[in-house]
Amino acid sequence: MPLPSIILLLLVIFSTISCTHSKEARLSVFPKKLRYTFDGEKLHDNFADLGIKIFFFEQTLDHFTYTPGSYKKFRQRYAVNSKYWEGGKSNAPILAYLGAESSMDSELSVLGFLKDNAPHFKALMVYIEHRFYGETMPFGSADEALKNAKTLGYLNAAQALADYAAILLHIKEAYSAKHSPVIVIGGSYGGMLAAWFKLKYPHIALGALASSAPLLYFEDTLPKHGYFYIVTKVFKETSQKCHNKIRKSWDEIDRIAAKPNGLSILSKKFKLCNPLNDTIELKNYLSNIYAVTAQYNNNNPNSVATLCDAINTSPPNSTKSDILDQIFAGVVASSGNISCYGMSSDQITNDVRAWTWQSCSEMVMPIGYEKEDTMFQPKPFNMSSFTKNCESYYGVSPRPHWVTAYFGSQDVKLIFRRFGNNIIFSNGLLDPYSVGGVLEDISDTVVAITTRDGSHCRDIVLKSKEDPEWLVEQREKEVKIIDSWISTYQKDLNISS
Repeated sequence: MPLPSIILLLLVIFSTISCTHSKEARLSVFPKKLRYTFDGEKLHDNFADLGIKIFFFEQTLDHFTYTPGSYKKFRQRYAVNSKYWEGGKSNAPILAYLGAESSMDSELSVLGFLKDNAPHFKALMVYIEHRFYGETMPFGSADEALKNAKTLGYLNAAQALADYAAILLHIKEAYSAKHSPVIVIGGSYGGMLAAWFKLKYPHIALGALASSAPLLYFEDTLPKHGYFYIVTKVFKETSQKCHNKIRKSWDEIDRIAAKPNGLSILSKKFKLCNPLNDTIELKNYLSNIYAVTAQYNNNNPNSVATLCDAINTSPPNSTKSDILDQIFAGVVASSGNISCYGMSSDQITNDVRAWTWQSCSEMVMPIGYEKEDTMFQPKPFNMSSFTKNCESYYGVSPRPHWVTAYFGSQDVKLIFRRFGNNIIFSNGLLDPYSVGGVLEDISDTVVAITTRDGSHCRDIVLKSKEDPEWLVEQREKEVKIIDSWISTYQKDLNISS
């Protein structure tokens, strides 16, 4: 799809499209623009220094048809770290991270659960990149792979899960690890993939850790409270004053925009790199800042408290006319003091292009400003408008009911109780996506771990000396549960042999 077209699509679709034009933050373990350090050390970009070996697997394009074209191959990237592995003869476990909607490079730099716990489990660490992301591009290049629906049609969760199955079986054979139990781990969209993989491929995965996985945020399983209800709740509990100012700011934007040169005034006030075409651009930009800050609160240097401090303290003795100056102070606190702030083409990466397709095809998460109980102007999700825009740009209709039909989410308790086992659903209740997560135990072996102060995917990122006690306890609980899975498996293996 040409770049101008995708920019327009991102501006008009109110959905979970993952970029700063969408209202809500994208489904990913970390916000992409941030750089993190842990324990005072800069994160390594050199995989070899970390003992990580990179491989490419000749993957099948289409796992589910038998036409000549389905047998085409592409190179799928994955990484292995055997530093702590006790070996296949000991049936030592494999910890496999299932990549999501970003490059493996960015995920490896922040993920901690495998690295931090591999010594304990004496495990082989595996990271697999999702098809159509990073360097895993079918059809030879990103331009070809992401061009239109004819190629993008091979980008979906079912194909990705089949990719993971093929690679994990290949690794088990290559490392003589036939009886090594596999624990799959994922965060956000990857957390959904981890849970679904355990459900669809129970003969490959012994267990799954699904962190911040909103697998119930679909048309047939809508939560009682929406994404922006939690965003608002986090801001209100942090600062009622800040919440009130944000709520008032939308009408002030409309008031200024109604002037003959209103869009020009707003463009200058917010130091935008390019002039505004309408207020939707600015409102989505600001909404995304608030959403990202709430979603990654506590594992993000730019916390809600930091943003609200900027809004509340600059300038003092505020009047209605300078509310937007205060809102802009929040933008600076969030994005840094730079010469201008961009909202368009500089955000359209290949990862965004790929996730836009997934959002328009099967990952249709109907997120909108549903009620007046948020700090945002009401604007419910409109499936008709959403469908029309997706059809216009891709020539295909979204399938909003496909995920629940294929994975059985419409009755998640019944499905996972009858057909699932050994799954941990972890959620931080400050994460707006937690409203679509599994928050209660389903059975003795499909369990939910919730943390009152947790944010998005906090449990699977690298450990830090500053981690609060509740986070340390959460991770210890997850490790203990996985220990029990492996112990039971090893006993069963000894009996059968």
